[in-house]
Amino acid sequence: MALRHFLSLNDLSSHELQAIIEHAIQLKKALHNGVQEAPLKQNVLGMIFEKSSTRTRVSFEAGMAQLGGSAIFLSPKDTQLGRGEPIEDSARVISRMTDIVMIRTFGHDIIERFASASSVPVINALTDSFHPCQLLADIQTYVEHRGSPKGKTVAWVGDGNNMCHSYMNAARLCEFKLKIACPAGYEPDAQVVEQNKDWVSVCHNPDEAVTGADWVATDVWASMGQEQESESRIKSFANFQVNHALMAQANKDAVFMHCLPAHRGEEVSAELLEDEAISIVWDEAENRLHAQKALMLFLINELKK
Repeated sequence: MALRHFLSLNDLSSHELQAIIEHAIQLKKALHNGVQEAPLKQNVLGMIFEKSSTRTRVSFEAGMAQLGGSAIFLSPKDTQLGRGEPIEDSARVISRMTDIVMIRTFGHDIIERFASASSVPVINALTDSFHPCQLLADIQTYVEHRGSPKGKTVAWVGDGNNMCHSYMNAARLCEFKLKIACPAGYEPDAQVVEQNKDWVSVCHNPDEAVTGADWVATDVWASMGQEQESESRIKSFANFQVNHALMAQANKDAVFMHCLPAHRGEEVSAELLEDEAISIVWDEAENRLHAQKALMLFLINELKK
């Protein structure tokens, strides 16, 4: 029995990542063709949310239902976690009653501690350090629209946040060049940069990063928990909006992605977000469903080996 967790993309090999993406595409086609099986019948997904969400909750809950299983939503006010029970104790109990657990929380150490005591697979549905499930969807979306990202150039414009960190891990696993542009003082974690240094470069000029890019991505300037910094961040990021003028520096068939929710007029112009010739954000959002279904099947099947 091989217990596998998915706390970051580093928990997968390049081959395993590719296999999950290919399976996600197959699952999407099957669903769109009205073909549904129930490989996770009687399986239960525990969903622990310490941060609010739209896409994460809907995609995991709907995905588990489509696979024949069920999901239980847990917020801090619903559990003893919110009343100070040790994370490890909650993990031991919840993992005895469920078949797989996803957690959306703040510090990455929280999910590491939970996973260390869990007897079932644990999925990182977002921490302050990484957002690997979103990268599964992003990679799937690029493959569907443009083919393999291997050898391509990807530009990240904005904050050196959890999404940026996961893009760096993806660059190494998928073998694409990642150019990151962020304001001074908002660079990604130096350790994550070092781990992926052969595939990543960091600058402070959006034009420099986007020039020659095949794929451009961004995120909100103030993530959850940073709302009090919103005003200062708007000033710092004022020249980092992704719009048609910036996309003109990219390759002619470049695509734009955003993990959503988007603040139109801040990190992305409304015109670009709605330009379906460039923006593929709605496919990207839908693919959270399919990529996570493939991920859950991978982890549960690994547990059965």
